[in-house]
Amino acid sequence: MTDPVTPKQASFRAITQARLTHGVRGQALDTASTLAFALDHARAREAVMSELDAADMAKTFEALDLPNQSVRSAATTRDMFVQRPDLGRQLPTDQNQGLKGIGPVDVALVLGDGLSAIAASLNGPAFMATLSGAISSLGWTASPVILAHNARVALGDKIAQAIGAQTVVMALGERPGLSAADSLGVYITHRPQCDTADSARNCISNIREDGLAVGAAAQQALALIEAMRATNKSGVALSEVLALDAAKAPGIAPLSSQTKA
Repeated sequence: MTDPVTPKQASFRAITQARLTHGVRGQALDTASTLAFALDHARAREAVMSELDAADMAKTFEALDLPNQSVRSAATTRDMFVQRPDLGRQLPTDQNQGLKGIGPVDVALVLGDGLSAIAASLNGPAFMATLSGAISSLGWTASPVILAHNARVALGDKIAQAIGAQTVVMALGERPGLSAADSLGVYITHRPQCDTADSARNCISNIREDGLAVGAAAQQALALIEAMRATNKSGVALSEVLALDAAKAPGIAPLSSQTKA
């Protein structure tokens, strides 16, 4: 039998999915909380080991009238990807050559599995479709959606260089926690290089049904790309410029308050 939820517990649970105020059980949680923990742990493990279904994703993008192309990182298996993060950042020569001729473009659109192919499948197509349409409406050129297997964030830099893109939008499944295994993260980098530091990226995170809505995330991404093109900066350098602009116009919140580098 589940104990009644106190007003204090209810107030916490209304604003977070984190495990708080479960009540005192000596050294253990109550049965319902223990079972919920086990389920969320299983979901997190499933997300990490899940693989991108390229054929199914391609059909989804075709239905959205978005061209797409698949690549893979140097991590040839999922186990290798988990154990060797460095290989997930490398683009093999044959994969690089397969991207030649796509660009040059203003923006490279990359959707990778990252640490949750489930998140990429659930939230990636809608995000890419919304952002691609917004980019086109501004008269910029975008690449086909590049579906990247066993991909880490920095793989987007190599893809952007192969395509000849000024800016890369790398969307991929975030590391799952015990409250969310379906969260998509988006990393945007202007003029990426092979040795680009993470401090040169801007990140929009927690894109999922119970987090940041896809439409709002696409709007933030578009605003960041516009700011990058205007300042020729991204990451911490861009956040500093936006913060300075906000200080000059106090009524306008800087984008850096909505994203993290």
